[in-house]
Order: sequence, then structure tokens, then C-alpha cells
Amino acid sequence: MSSLENKEILINGLMELNIDPTKEKVNKLLAFKEIMLEWNEKVNLTAITEEKEIFIKHFLDSATCLSTGYIKEGMRVIDVGTGAGFPGIPIQILNEGLKMILLDSLNKRVIYLKEAIKRLDLINISAIHGRAEEAGRVKDNRECYDIVLSRAVASMNVLCEYCLPFAKIGGYFLCQKGPDIEEEMENAVSAIKTLGGAIKEVREYMLPFSDIKHNIVIIEKVSETPTKYPRKPGKPAANPIIK
Repeated sequence: MSSLENKEILINGLMELNIDPTKEKVNKLLAFKEIMLEWNEKVNLTAITEEKEIFIKHFLDSATCLSTGYIKEGMRVIDVGTGAGFPGIPIQILNEGLKMILLDSLNKRVIYLKEAIKRLDLINISAIHGRAEEAGRVKDNRECYDIVLSRAVASMNVLCEYCLPFAKIGGYFLCQKGPDIEEEMENAVSAIKTLGGAIKEVREYMLPFSDIKHNIVIIEKVSETPTKYPRKPGKPAANPIIK
């Protein structure tokens, strides 16, 4: 497919998700794609390098978080384990009124993220280096975000220990997962409750112009996370909260 056809997929896909694809936003997404591919030559960011695939599997997938309606202008948002900048950077491009933090444990990726932010001239967004288990215990981060995002590959009970400590009471953790989540959700029930969360709903999305089905599990923060969580780095993954 030509770049023009792929751009139409991006624009029409955003419209399908009820997001206004202004010329400025689309141009910034296109510029972000170029920066990511440029850096992908020297830092392992993504295995997805075809333009159409990037637009669907990275950009439109990130945009589904906005289409849930939970993310609103002026909110404080943190993207935990952002990697190449997903879903945080596309979300910030599409709604620059947010106050966004990108958290990643690999410093090389944080350097890339900072350059991407600078070159895209994005406002109200910064990238910080750190592990979720440590950052979630820092006073300036703990229980102060309206929205916590994560598209990480860890199981849901582990992700909840990484992410729920960041969410303030009344805030939400938007957990992006694949199509089959029933067993994961069952295994995460105890962790969610222990960490101060409650499942609000599950939104299912068929990514536009594909047959890819994804889910966003929306977890509300209903009570404070006990001070013992998150545990030390490596502990949540090695010994997840099950019961």
C-alpha cells in the first residue's frame, strides 16, 4: 500500500474511534513514526516496522484508550513501562491538554523518548527513568494520578502491583490486554482487591482496518494501596499476588 493509502487508514481509523484527526495531530503522528524508526536502528524499540502495521497496532491501539472516555482534559496520566512510547505519546499528541509522564526502566529508551518529545514539540509531557516497583513508592508519584496506563506484557496480577500504587482514589488503571483475558482476570481478582482496586468494566475493541481484537480492563482505585506494595524490584513478577 502507498503512504497516502496508509495515511487514510490512520485518519479513518481515528474517526472510527471518535477522535478528531486534525492535520496537525496526524502530521505529528507521522513525524513520531519517523523518529521511532530512526531510533529503532540503534535501540530495540519495536519489531513492527511496516507503516500500515505501525498505524494500526501502535497508533490506533493506543488511541483506543482515549475512546473509552475515561481520559479527560487536564488529567494527570502516567504510562508505566512505556517502551517505545505506547500508548503515552500518541495519546498526548491526540490530547495535548493532559499532563503525561512516561516511565521506563531502560535509560536508552528514556533518552529516545526525551528526544522524541523535543522534536515533536510536545507540551506537558516528560519521560523518567525508573522501575515501577521503585517509582510507585516515591511520594511525588504515589496515589496522585488520575489515569494509569500500561500496555506491558506482564500478567494482570503483576501489572496491577506495578500500576495501582500510582492511581489516586477515584482514579483509573486502563490495562490494555489481548483477546483472551478470562483466566488472567480470574487470577488477578485477589491482587486487584488487595491493592485497592475494583474492576469497573472491560471494553472490547476490534482495531480499525484489521481483525485484531483487544481489550481494555478498566480498574477503579477505590481504596489506598497498602504501604507494603509495590514490593522490591523483581518480587511482583517472581511471586505474584494470587490469594
